Amino acid sequence: MAYPVVAIVGRPNVGKSTLFNRIAGERISIVEDTPGVTRDRIYTRAEWLGTEFRMIDTGGIDLSDEPFITQITQQAEIAIEEADVIVFITSAPEGVTDADENVAKILYRANKPVLLAVNKADNPEVRESIYDFYSLGLGDPYPVSGAHGLGLGDLLDAVVKEFPDDTGAPKDDTIRFSLIGRPNVGKSSLVNAILGEDRVIVSDVAGTTRDAIDTKFTADDTEFTMVDTAGIRKRGKVYENTEKYSVMRAMRAIDNSDVVLMVMNAEEGIREQDKRVAGYAHEAGRGIIILVNKWDTLKKDNHTLTDFKNLIRLEFQYLSYAPIIFVSAKTGQRLEQLPEMIKRVSENHNKRVQSATLNDVIMDAIALNPTPSDNGKRLRVYYATQVAITPPTFVVFVNDPKMMHFSYERFLENQIREHFDFEGTPIHLIERARK
Repeated sequence: MAYPVVAIVGRPNVGKSTLFNRIAGERISIVEDTPGVTRDRIYTRAEWLGTEFRMIDTGGIDLSDEPFITQITQQAEIAIEEADVIVFITSAPEGVTDADENVAKILYRANKPVLLAVNKADNPEVRESIYDFYSLGLGDPYPVSGAHGLGLGDLLDAVVKEFPDDTGAPKDDTIRFSLIGRPNVGKSSLVNAILGEDRVIVSDVAGTTRDAIDTKFTADDTEFTMVDTAGIRKRGKVYENTEKYSVMRAMRAIDNSDVVLMVMNAEEGIREQDKRVAGYAHEAGRGIIILVNKWDTLKKDNHTLTDFKNLIRLEFQYLSYAPIIFVSAKTGQRLEQLPEMIKRVSENHNKRVQSATLNDVIMDAIALNPTPSDNGKRLRVYYATQVAITPPTFVVFVNDPKMMHFSYERFLENQIREHFDFEGTPIHLIERARK
């Protein structure tokens, strides 16, 4: 599912990052009393009263001509475009400033729900100034304190009420997949190659993501839906060349996908941005296939492919389950393998294992490698059962969950993978004490 997106915007030094960290429940954004500290957008998951959403922290919007400030403003404007709801942060002690009015003018044009939060309003001496903020023309101001958490409940209640209702979004049984990755790794070329030649486009169906188009096609007698990404729909040269912009687009696409194709550029190798985006797909529990594009451009010997694959396994150890395929959008090399591979990963992502068979594997694994002990007390595994799919999730009932060392959990996971085909999908093991 696509989670709603909340952007926190405002002029510099009004406490946006403090408020962001307070809602997120952890210190993610750097907080300093210096304008311009938060240069790029920062993303996190958040939750309020059972409702999950994505949250973006932005640099302060400043309409000066300084190059650095211009970049911050551009980042904030991109966040505004991607958001479903915008929280505009101002500062009670300073009152309404010209910069606040400039930001308000930008938000008027956004055509998105905007909630006005007046930060640093915990001091009774400044609370009277709250009424001055009605002059911004953005409705009732919400007095809050990011430092102390005051008033955040009322603000978040209002935020959640503004989330779009996607219950009427079209649903189908096709396999939904997306291509994600850094800009200029060849996503657009791969999309065109996948949809070209013998591929038949069935229809263009409006996706659950605002302004996105999901493309349906048939290959090998199987229906697929390609989820919109930055690579599919051009948003203008400035946005396409803004690397951070691709992260939010990727998050949206991942949330809407069953299987994610993580695209890398063979010419450039592995970058930190690749790890960041792939890590998000892994944490979201999606099926993953690693595509190394532009493979035709490399000078190769008998060891090139193996060496590159080993490097990927080293840098992406948490994706040891993901198949790797070396392709070329330009020549079509190995692209004919993609539909069948996506289908197989999707089936594994939805796979269920019978409890009796699962427990036979678990007990054989314990006989092969006995459970660990601590101070004379041994971990006992009583029973295991699968409780969910997408991704496959297993509950293991034990005498004491604290005794399940991560290395032994990894051993059990490897044994499950060895006996059942879960290629391309993460699997989750949860330890519970038997009552």
